[in-house]
Amino acid sequence: MPDKYYRGTIVQGTVTGIQGYGAFVALDESTQGLVHISEITDGYVKDIRDFLKVGDQVRVRVLAVDEASGKISLSLKAAQETPVREARKQATMRVPKPASDGFNTLREKLQDWIAQSSHQNTAK
Repeated sequence: MPDKYYRGTIVQGTVTGIQGYGAFVALDESTQGLVHISEITDGYVKDIRDFLKVGDQVRVRVLAVDEASGKISLSLKAAQETPVREARKQATMRVPKPASDGFNTLREKLQDWIAQSSHQNTAK
């Protein structure tokens, strides 16, 4: 197996076969990898043939290389940086961690909320 395929590399390949569990992609004359059905696209994939066909040229990211078995795991969706994927990454990066566990925070805030509610009801 050529040394040029390592985790994280994005390469061009050709779909050579499709099974119910994934698509086989030839990376060069002697190297082939598998794109598991879960790595085709974000969302549910019922039939891989709705997304790929034999002979398609695809960009894939190498997820893992098993030197002992010679197997290469590939991802079609990880090679595509879509605006939705990027927005999700950014959103998850900005989520603040709570200062304490959620139950203590709610317990502490409950009295404040009750007081605010009572104040709003008397103001009407």
